[in-house]
Amino acid sequence: MTTQVSGYVSKTDMVAALIRELLITGELGPGEQLRQRDLAQRFGVSQTPVREAMRRLESEGLLSCDTHRGFTVVAADLGRVEENFRIRAALESLGASLAARKVDPAGLRRLRELNEQMRALADGDPRYAELNREFHFTVYEYAHSPLLLSLMRLLWASLHGGPKVSRTHAESARQHDQILAALAEGDAGAASARTYQHIMGADPVKEVSG
Repeated sequence: MTTQVSGYVSKTDMVAALIRELLITGELGPGEQLRQRDLAQRFGVSQTPVREAMRRLESEGLLSCDTHRGFTVVAADLGRVEENFRIRAALESLGASLAARKVDPAGLRRLRELNEQMRALADGDPRYAELNREFHFTVYEYAHSPLLLSLMRLLWASLHGGPKVSRTHAESARQHDQILAALAEGDAGAASARTYQHIMGADPVKEVSG
């Protein structure tokens, strides 16, 4: 991947965002060591913005730095995961309420398509995580809040590969149906409440599906 962005700060922002994306998708897992040279080559930048981006992610609690090992991906502890689920529930319910006022027919159609694809998958199918991620981030995008979207990317990155919970894919799809119905009706209150229940009703401890 080679991305050219003008300006030192812009390159740092870009690299930080790309590393967060690797954390969200699970391509970078807990305890994995990051090499500045490899990432610089991968992203088509010098090592300086990579180093600055890593420092930023360290301040966000996503990476740790050791004198001997360098930067590694932080392993989330159970208490932090539960705390992040509560924060996610609050922010995502806000996002759903905003999206209910702004989502268009094309957005609803895309959300339904994603949910049907998830419903058709067997529990444990690795394709589910990416579909689930796209479903939730499509809702965030229709909130039209760059700050909310940025915060949600940070939260999902902290959950390494996205949120994982114990309910079945069928149950998640059914709950998504309820959220979709509220979005289609433009009912901000119902969209918020159903989204909050969807997230807080999950059990993040067993980490089976999202």
